[in-house]
Amino acid sequence: MKAITAQPYDYPLPSDTGIALIIIDMQRDFLEPGGFGDALGNDVARLQAIVPTVKRLQDAFRAMGLPIFQTVEGHQSDLSDCPPSKRDRGQASLKIGDPGPMGRILVLGEPGNGIIPELAPLPGETVIPKPGKGAFYNTNLEFLLKTYNVSHLLIAGVTTEVCVQTTMREANDRGYECLLIEDATESYFPEFKQATLEMVRAQGGIIGWTTTADCAIAGLNARFAVKA
Repeated sequence: MKAITAQPYDYPLPSDTGIALIIIDMQRDFLEPGGFGDALGNDVARLQAIVPTVKRLQDAFRAMGLPIFQTVEGHQSDLSDCPPSKRDRGQASLKIGDPGPMGRILVLGEPGNGIIPELAPLPGETVIPKPGKGAFYNTNLEFLLKTYNVSHLLIAGVTTEVCVQTTMREANDRGYECLLIEDATESYFPEFKQATLEMVRAQGGIIGWTTTADCAIAGLNARFAVKA
């Protein structure tokens, strides 16, 4: 059986079902100055640092013809899908729906809600708008994964301890085998990222596995790449 070198032990790759890459919320509102992450007082440069690594994963999946799903966290323009508790929590200089330098904060269709240009999806690749932290809540992600016969998920994106971890836990509860790519995920708070990695792989991988992009790509090449 082919596998990817990972923690707490090697991540077995499927022989007869699919594997997909999920890239969580690599959108301008979280990664660029003037967006929601910046309005919360965070150093967005920390998140920008993983872009080349996420791009390498994206390119590898494209080269192998494997499915890629990207998510963006955002709400309808009337905020009908944004609970008041979510909008009102905290003391940010800009709240969800407020006008900002890149349009209304976390509103679907606004410039700031778009995926950063470096990771822009190609025609035919799927972008899933999500109103919550997890990628399965009020979305069609599970339907799409079943359509593609996907059983194994590689997960990247931001932030590690919020939307990435929430999605991974949701996927784990639904029976998906999840591998978090350590250097393709990031948090505004390095200690939160480290704690999340440790929680994921604790107790024999109670939530899933973690590995580096290099290990993931090497394992995928051994399993899926077409030999010359």
